[in-house]
Amino acid sequence: MLFSSISSATEPMHIPDGFLNWWVSLVCWVLAIVGIGVAIRRSGRALGERQVPLMGVLAAFIFAAQMLNFTVAGGTSGHFVGGALAVILLGPWAGIMTMTTVVVIQALLFQDGGLLVMGANVLNMGIVSTLVAYGVYRGVLELLGGRKWGLLAGGFIAAWASVELSAIACAIELGFSGTSPLSVALPAMAGIHALIGIGEGLITAGALAFVAAVRRDLLEVTGPATGGIRWALAGLAIALAVVLLAPLASPYPDGLERVAEDHGFIEAAREAPYEIIPDYVFPGISNEALATIVAGIVGTLIVAGVAFGIATARRKVIS
Repeated sequence: MLFSSISSATEPMHIPDGFLNWWVSLVCWVLAIVGIGVAIRRSGRALGERQVPLMGVLAAFIFAAQMLNFTVAGGTSGHFVGGALAVILLGPWAGIMTMTTVVVIQALLFQDGGLLVMGANVLNMGIVSTLVAYGVYRGVLELLGGRKWGLLAGGFIAAWASVELSAIACAIELGFSGTSPLSVALPAMAGIHALIGIGEGLITAGALAFVAAVRRDLLEVTGPATGGIRWALAGLAIALAVVLLAPLASPYPDGLERVAEDHGFIEAAREAPYEIIPDYVFPGISNEALATIVAGIVGTLIVAGVAFGIATARRKVIS
């Protein structure tokens, strides 16, 4: 799809069709499929009674939070990606499955990110961001030696690194596709996403602080959790509440859109071959703010249900 003028409809590093050539897209698809396959196989050891509802709730929250663009320098916006939060609460393999669910539904239902380049978007945001975040987070915790503030410091640094490395991966794909010279795309993407990553880090640290305050047991990936369906419903309610703020998102273009505009390849973006809920605006509703909220609520519930279903099915297979 072409980038939308509606701020909540654009996501950082959601590449539209037309930005990557066929062979780069194919390589990304292969890498994404391999990564997802490993995650599905390895997640059988991690998906317990707690992870199944948490995967659904976390996918819903990440989807909702991605609709809230925040302004950074130079008339550019960014917003939460979620890879670091996913791996810290779920571990790397369930984290990859969660992020993949979000990215795929965004492309199929909301035409956010191209279909031909979906492999690249899954690779960048679903695999690179999560694995980088996990490695950095574990490394920071080891360096800090179990200090009380290590959770927040590790979360912030891991989140920043996940956004920055995902942006670099995107720049490399653009460079090899001939869309923009690597010498141009790499510093441009890395530079703007270094700023966006600060916002990602602050949101991640804030979310972790909230979880630590109200449900610290959820920070133990392998530990049990009490409360059953009540905490899952409460988490889903929080995600739906976040959607209500979507019309207040920053109107400025996101990082990739800004780079595309500044360096003259925005016109390469191609429209989606079909529309269901394009640009995160629910069809048939004349009030744009209400249409955005309804689209967000529908998407949040669908993402939660699909992620919960995947986790449930996977757990049944290995039980």
